Amino acid sequence: MKKKKNTLKKLFCLVLAGVLTAALFTGCGSPAKDDSGDVQKEDDANKSSGSGSDDKKITVGVNPVPHADILENVVKDVLAKDGWELEVVVFQDYVLPNTSLESGELDANYFQTLGYMNQQNEDAGLHLAAAAGVHIEPMGIYSQKYSSIEEIPDGAEIGIPNDPDNAERGLQLLVQKGLLNSTGDYGKDENYTADSLSNDKEANPHGYKITALEAANLPLSLPDLDAAAINGNYALGADLPSDYPALEIEEFDDEAAIRRTNFIVVRQGDEDSEKTQALIKAVQSDEVKQYIEDTYKGSVIASFIEEK
Repeated sequence: MKKKKNTLKKLFCLVLAGVLTAALFTGCGSPAKDDSGDVQKEDDANKSSGSGSDDKKITVGVNPVPHADILENVVKDVLAKDGWELEVVVFQDYVLPNTSLESGELDANYFQTLGYMNQQNEDAGLHLAAAAGVHIEPMGIYSQKYSSIEEIPDGAEIGIPNDPDNAERGLQLLVQKGLLNSTGDYGKDENYTADSLSNDKEANPHGYKITALEAANLPLSLPDLDAAAINGNYALGADLPSDYPALEIEEFDDEAAIRRTNFIVVRQGDEDSEKTQALIKAVQSDEVKQYIEDTYKGSVIASFIEEK
């Protein structure tokens, strides 16, 4: 009889332990599972319930210079004052920042012009919208030999980009600043080359030798040239604004300014979201404008355009 009582006592203890263990796990909460039955991470469960800490995080995809610098060095601190956390994701290409935004991995991106965004929407079937303009990377006339365009002598060799869009842009800059009277038939007649413009006395009365080179190579070729029209991003990459500030930079009318501006871009429908509005307020702040002016010395200029 004693042995039977001991057995019952052991059984009772085992049952009690099982009940207490089940109660303990029930009280702590069982791991969340997704539709497939797999266990979700706790962070994922919190996000889906809307109670996670990511509610105050804004994730933005960018290219390195100047976009990442502007966000990391200024915008992050401006957002923090209003209780927002900024995560900057750097991409080296122009495709992934848009596809990642489309898929919801990003809240916004910042690297592109309206023309590029619209083309991507059309070609790739994306659904993106411009939220606000931030800056322009103007083309500038750079020289390691002269400190003003007035010093550039007749017959000097001036480099321009060799791709059609930037070649036209570079020549228009030379016209803007009085180095050329016109672009001649460049871009209008396929037989009219940079050499043709070099010998066109009406368009080029100072007899400048116009040399078309790969845009990315112009900063490297600058020591061998008297001057060159160089895109802002390539000038920045070569530290030209610090070492050899632009002699002159592009001027823009309203239409050209909009066309050349780099925008904050979001998914269509998110233009008025709390995150988007907080980001717009921060990137168009006085702090950002001052940082751009002090840091880039004309190779980047603020262009605070509101766009819906």
